[in-house]
Amino acid sequence: MLLTITSTAAPATDLGFLLHKHPGKTQCFDVAAGQVHVFYPEAGQDRCTAAVLLEIDPIGLVRGRRSAGPDAFSLAQYVNDRPYAASSMMAVALGRVFRTAMTGRCEARWRSRGCATALRPAGLDGRGDAGAARPADPAVG
Repeated sequence: MLLTITSTAAPATDLGFLLHKHPGKTQCFDVAAGQVHVFYPEAGQDRCTAAVLLEIDPIGLVRGRRSAGPDAFSLAQYVNDRPYAASSMMAVALGRVFRTAMTGRCEARWRSRGCATALRPAGLDGRGDAGAARPADPAVG
């Protein structure tokens, strides 16, 4: 699952300070659902985009659960009556990756507090559908 956040407020690279992530560095984090990668595909003075890629590990999710007991059949760990909630997994991943940024404080760039109106979040669904790549809230920005 991919989520991008774009800033067009000058200087746009202040997005790195707001998120507490360096635009020149790719960072990886482990979460219960798999791995989260944070990177900046675009980092310029006029436009800066931060991308969060959540790689869900379905096998790891299954193997982490406890057995249902002696009554479970041999394929019980691979059968699920509910779909994976990718949005919940992404919410947990965002909380893990941007924990410091969520406090709302950036001592290095305290003047950047008003930049929240210049952010445009967008995302793709789990299938990577290009038609789904649209701003999550058109009113933002």
